[in-house]
Amino acid sequence: MRIIVQQGAIQQTVADAIVVNLFEGVTAPGGATGAVEAALRPPGAAQGPLGQRIQLGDFTGKLNEITIIYTAGALPAARVIVVGLGKAEEFTLDRARQASATAIRTARDLGCRTVATIAHGGGIGGFAMREAAQATVEGALLGSYTFQEQKTSANNRHRLESCILVEYDARKVAEAEAGAREGEIVARAVNAARTLVNRPPNLLTPAAFAEEARDMAQRVGLSCTVLEEADLAAHQMGGLLAVGKGSVNPPRFVVLEHAPAGAAEARPLVFVGKGVTFDTGGISIKPADNMQSMKADMSGAAAVFGAMQAIAQLGLTQRVVGLIPLVENMPDGRAFRPGDVITMMSGTTVEVISTDAEGRLILADALHFAKRYRPRAVVDVATLTGACVVALGEEVAAGLFANDEAWAACVQRAAEASGERVWRLPLYEDYGDKIRSDYADLKNSGGRNSGVGTSAYFLYHFVRGADSYPWAHLDIAGMMFSSETKGYHVKGARGFGVRLLVALAQGV
Repeated sequence: MRIIVQQGAIQQTVADAIVVNLFEGVTAPGGATGAVEAALRPPGAAQGPLGQRIQLGDFTGKLNEITIIYTAGALPAARVIVVGLGKAEEFTLDRARQASATAIRTARDLGCRTVATIAHGGGIGGFAMREAAQATVEGALLGSYTFQEQKTSANNRHRLESCILVEYDARKVAEAEAGAREGEIVARAVNAARTLVNRPPNLLTPAAFAEEARDMAQRVGLSCTVLEEADLAAHQMGGLLAVGKGSVNPPRFVVLEHAPAGAAEARPLVFVGKGVTFDTGGISIKPADNMQSMKADMSGAAAVFGAMQAIAQLGLTQRVVGLIPLVENMPDGRAFRPGDVITMMSGTTVEVISTDAEGRLILADALHFAKRYRPRAVVDVATLTGACVVALGEEVAAGLFANDEAWAACVQRAAEASGERVWRLPLYEDYGDKIRSDYADLKNSGGRNSGVGTSAYFLYHFVRGADSYPWAHLDIAGMMFSSETKGYHVKGARGFGVRLLVALAQGV
């Protein structure tokens, strides 16, 4: 879908449908919605069709509520889609994003090819035009996303070709264009991450993911290095090699770097994404029910992939490095076992309690690898524990752990700005006691109780030391998929973390 910004009046715009909005409780529409209502009001009538629906209680303006008005030739557009914004005092940019997604998806499902929309929140919503335009375009692209790569006959009947963002005030068009461009870059990056997560694991192996990263890097101007098995052995990445031993698809380690002019030698911000392209649990095999969802155990890697794509296209001025360890965790005669002791890149020895606690092993090597950059700060993103889903709920929020208060506050601000919720959890030393081993320096699991805390503390062990850095860990296990289509979330992969990481890179 093409994004177009043009100056003009929404009621005079040629399109298959135009989109306006209404706050909950408003009885007399104003602004662009009022202009559309006036254009549709019959001569001599006291009110137009929207006013009638409001009066009858057929439309209240609740968030994501939709009403469709057919114009019968009174406007250049055949349809007017009015979307509810909810209560004015509760309005946020994330609600603008949701409303835009709902309205654009409605237009698509009606068979529209071209839709025109105002920037939600840019008028009486109180937000700057650039912010409102960005949220509106993000919502449009996120809400209309579909994944049909493996469909033998893709459904193109309901396919939007263009979305026109219309701004009446000529003085604000430049702001609208800047916001729309940023929204398009970020939303397409989220959708790229969604596509990687949705793709079946027989097609998205570690090597295939690495090739996707190479192609993307070349396209957007990132540098990309891919370490293969021999390179991992040379770096003594014992965690990554151990987890990958049981698969015919060997592990990879991808390094993506955005180093703009003047910042090539600066201490970078580093993002680390867990990339288990399929997780059977290994010898500690998972139950068969819903195991197919474990293709999404690389959602953290996809988030870093998408964020790095957007960071390059936005032309951010600071240096950013993305580290993506990639493995497939399978059980066979060569697979690592419970009871094994492995030596990590840092030299730390780890007793394997469960081969299904594999993500922390590959992340630990990546977090140690990150020290070579003397990073300003590091964030790792990982679908790490079912315990985090139990703690915070599915599709509600990611867990946040951090070793630095100022850095934790930065991550929380980025989460709030992006609408991707996180909740701070404690990094108590008591968790470290639960992962002490009788046979090695550490064990990779502290058992089911306190599983989310012990997993974070395991990672913390590889961050600490004389060469430590500010670090945050995001456990996104509950945020892999959306179970239904609602707002800008489409059933399937969420692409969680991309917008948060981009906001973090913009604000640090």
